[in-house]
Amino acid sequence: MSFLPVIMAGGTGSRLWPLSREYHPKQFLSVEGKLSMLQNTIKRLASLSTEEPVVICNDRHRFLVAEQLREIDKLANNIILEPVGRNTAPAIALAAFCALQNADNADPLLLVLAADHVIQDEIAFTKAVRHAEEYAANGKLVTFGIVPTHAETGYGYIRRGELIGNDAYAVAEFVEKPDIDTAGDYFKSGKYYWNSGMFLFRASSYLNELKYLSPEIYKACEKAVGHINPDLDFIRIDKEEFMSCPSDSIDYAVMEHTQHAVVIPMSAGWSDVGSWSSLWDI
Repeated sequence: MSFLPVIMAGGTGSRLWPLSREYHPKQFLSVEGKLSMLQNTIKRLASLSTEEPVVICNDRHRFLVAEQLREIDKLANNIILEPVGRNTAPAIALAAFCALQNADNADPLLLVLAADHVIQDEIAFTKAVRHAEEYAANGKLVTFGIVPTHAETGYGYIRRGELIGNDAYAVAEFVEKPDIDTAGDYFKSGKYYWNSGMFLFRASSYLNELKYLSPEIYKACEKAVGHINPDLDFIRIDKEEFMSCPSDSIDYAVMEHTQHAVVIPMSAGWSDVGSWSSLWDI
């Protein structure tokens, strides 16, 4: 089964200022080798998907994204432009609605990734995604929990629940970034994973849960996608409709409340490069 990669490239990377700036944030920078973080994110999907990636970005970055896609021989006509930032829950909803309208597969598996993460072990990454496939195909909302290597206060955590399959767990809870003592307890317990912000689910599974749990976001995104204006390489949604959309993360809007969340552990040398110290560690 193939995947439809959905790459979220709308962040500002403000914690890495002045290297990462408003008009040239970190996902468009090179921190490993010659390719940008966005390009590396797409390149590591080679063994997973034959689908062209959908990239979601701010309108001001549209030409930068298009050029970076062309540099790695990827089609640049799947770029969804956000007129304003509304966080990850609406961004993913836009991609899901567009996927159901346009995909060859009537209800594709969306592999949702941030454009600004580093993954050093691509074999382990690929294995975890393949392992998650059966759960996502059967209606689960899968998130990938990074097996912690130390007590870390810079990440949110996911506490695993009951074992539901081979190295797959129900999600017991999402927890905010802890203090150092609490992070130490999490690390020692072996039951907590770093929240990677990576997901795998069917487009319909996500939208059904969003409609039930966050109907205002669902309705605003549905209307915004209902008035698409094609613009060369870009997909322009209805600005006024999207501006009315509440701003919320996928964790708060959906994942913390759904009864269908599954966490798959991953040990792949992952970092969200969210600080100067994490950049130094790469």
